[in-house]
Amino acid sequence: MWAVEPVFAKLAYANSDYLQTSAIRAIVAALVALLYVFFTGTRNLKVTSKQLSKLFYIAIAGTIFADLLYLFALTKTSVLNAVLLGHMQPVFIILIGFFFLKEDKLTRFDYAGIFIMLIAAVFVTTKTLENLFMIKLGTAGDIYALLATVPWATTAIVMRKYLRELDAGVITFYRYSIASVIFIVYLSLKSSLVLPNIYQILIGIVVGVGTILYYESMKRIKAAQVSAMELSTPFFAALSGFLILGELVTVMQIAGMALLFVGVCFLSKKEEAYF
Repeated sequence: MWAVEPVFAKLAYANSDYLQTSAIRAIVAALVALLYVFFTGTRNLKVTSKQLSKLFYIAIAGTIFADLLYLFALTKTSVLNAVLLGHMQPVFIILIGFFFLKEDKLTRFDYAGIFIMLIAAVFVTTKTLENLFMIKLGTAGDIYALLATVPWATTAIVMRKYLRELDAGVITFYRYSIASVIFIVYLSLKSSLVLPNIYQILIGIVVGVGTILYYESMKRIKAAQVSAMELSTPFFAALSGFLILGELVTVMQIAGMALLFVGVCFLSKKEEAYF
């Protein structure tokens, strides 16, 4: 799902912008989550006031800020760069957990994994040895994609710590419905809430399904395992970006993907890697 999303976003930008795409994406994702809640038998969207405050934070930090920043980054960088940098999230999960979850201790494997993943990011953004030697470390779009991972990491911590008992569809519904209200109000005032292409709907469906699957996995297996399995995303992104958008992959970017895999393996070397 995460590999397909940026490809649809790039196609949607042909006659739309990232803000409008973000709004339609959030609305459709909320509807997908609502259908999931209904058809899986939960049929209950009731949450406590404490849970609602955490869901509100996830909606603002995860969707209004991080998702919007990521979609903006896609207007300035390639699908592969955005996806690979987005998967630097485990680094920030560990670092944030170190400061705010005192029961978590960094191990030598964590330090090694963080270092390797940082090297992987440099390989991906520089693309060639020539750029590396000239210290051309990427574009502004690469920086935006990397910055988006920080609030994403905080929402993962909040979900894992406070909302594990909630249905994945319920979490997804509140995350995107709260964001949808904000987007609708803003775009209505700007008179730009329209649907210019089908790709925006497809993005919403993909993101809705992907987010539900992500939260379901977070409830069932370790966070370290979730991150390791998500590592397949860059490979699918590279393939879809090449086949659909004609984006080429350099040898250094392939090396970056390999290093990213090694880094996540190191981060997964203990019982509870992140939480």
